[in-house]
Amino acid sequence: MSHDSPRLTRRQAGTLIASLAAGLLRPGAAFAADPANAGDAANPGRWGPPRAFSWEWLVGAARERAARPFEPRQPSASAVPDWDSFVRLTYASAEALTGTVRLFPTRREVAPYAVGIHVVEHGMARELLDTQGLFGADGKADPAGWRVLDPSGRTDWMAFLGASYFRCSGTENRYGLSARGIAVDTGLPGAEEFPAFTDFWIQQHGDDHVVVHALLDGPSLSGAYEIDTRWNVGKDMVQEVRCALFPRRAIQRLGIAPQTSMFLYDQTRADGMPRAHPIGDWRPEVHDSDGLAIWSGNGEHIWRPLHNPQAARMHSFRADHPRAFGLLQRDRHFDHYEDDQLFYDRRPSLWVQPRGDWGTGSVMLYEMASISETVDNIGAFWVSDAPVRAGQRRDMAYRLTWTSADPSTDANAHCANILIGPAGPTDTPPDPATRKYVLDFAGPVLAGLGEGSGVRALSNLPASAILNLQAHPIDGRDARWRVTLDMRVAGLAQKDFRVFLQRGSQALSETVVVTLER
Repeated sequence: MSHDSPRLTRRQAGTLIASLAAGLLRPGAAFAADPANAGDAANPGRWGPPRAFSWEWLVGAARERAARPFEPRQPSASAVPDWDSFVRLTYASAEALTGTVRLFPTRREVAPYAVGIHVVEHGMARELLDTQGLFGADGKADPAGWRVLDPSGRTDWMAFLGASYFRCSGTENRYGLSARGIAVDTGLPGAEEFPAFTDFWIQQHGDDHVVVHALLDGPSLSGAYEIDTRWNVGKDMVQEVRCALFPRRAIQRLGIAPQTSMFLYDQTRADGMPRAHPIGDWRPEVHDSDGLAIWSGNGEHIWRPLHNPQAARMHSFRADHPRAFGLLQRDRHFDHYEDDQLFYDRRPSLWVQPRGDWGTGSVMLYEMASISETVDNIGAFWVSDAPVRAGQRRDMAYRLTWTSADPSTDANAHCANILIGPAGPTDTPPDPATRKYVLDFAGPVLAGLGEGSGVRALSNLPASAILNLQAHPIDGRDARWRVTLDMRVAGLAQKDFRVFLQRGSQALSETVVVTLER
């Protein structure tokens, strides 16, 4: 089933996302010259005539689309039939579209829909009419998406493929989680809708700077996008995004700045409790992201460790006038993963920083049960309180930062580790009605604080559920404190709890939200 169809499932979408990372280290292509000359001698019909292009024109085109009934695209007749063909056409030597940009071919069942490709220079756009020479192995296909290679031609650092998915390889040149242009009705009863980028206008200003404009279309809305990407080599990749959205009909849940990631299991998998999570192999942890961080407008910082639940579930976190949020990979120790092929410790985090005041709303976290690391089972996005109705125009702007640094940390302490096990002494049989949580906090604000400094752990659990709650500095580890919580889970109505460190009236740490659903 296709990404144009509102009946696409999230598991099917995850199959496509896995395609982006598969060729990360495959050899690139010889680079062609600029589009005015690339392939012209051998193929003078490659490019259409130059036409004036601007943001205002693109917004008008999106508005006009939204005024018409949605027209589903038909699969490309030249879509390649299998993975091997896709790899040959994508990664064998071929001409570049422009600069260091290469194309992805359409592929049956995974990415069967062709996209319109245009190259922009000096405010003029030329449409790609003929792809001859632009795919490897002398292959012929329609383009399904595109990627940007580094100057060596051996790796790509940004890619757009399928629906409205895109990603950057971050500080350490490893693909992990993905961004999307928009999310529609994620986690609601019934099918999720996957609007798609149908047309691209690409302008490359250098090896480290690409500006792309895109038209988005789906049954419920159309939109215009500008994504201005800069690669700060060795540091991060930063994208300035703006969009104008035009709903065709009322949308119950419109997710802004959505992200998708994979979380299979972490160190809490073997928690020592009866019926512990059965998933796992020789690797201690397997995930692209390990938590959701939120900076809400009221100054609260939230950290929500991710879980692979037994059934799909949606969580909502109040985030009025949000300052930032994102799915992060905080744990960057190789020996916590021991994977010397996929290197999960090098996967980028993705940090969203709204531009302007987004108003009142919530960050939503979707977690789906999974038994495979090739499926993206995590989603996060922001949803406004304002109803989405047909005929509206919504303008949004935000910055995306793909980085190995933790953008959510500041002078206050952050959660550095969480462990789960049976409550009570270690030499007693585990009691399924109780549970122990151990949370480590680290940060400059804790430096030099000892047992008598007045630091304490606070929780929103009822007193009847708390068997023991203590906070103490870890001996020999300056600026690192441990919270130990023994609690009774049997009969507890709430589905999660919050923990943070406080000294006097000052909060010393972010608030950790721990789910009780296993």
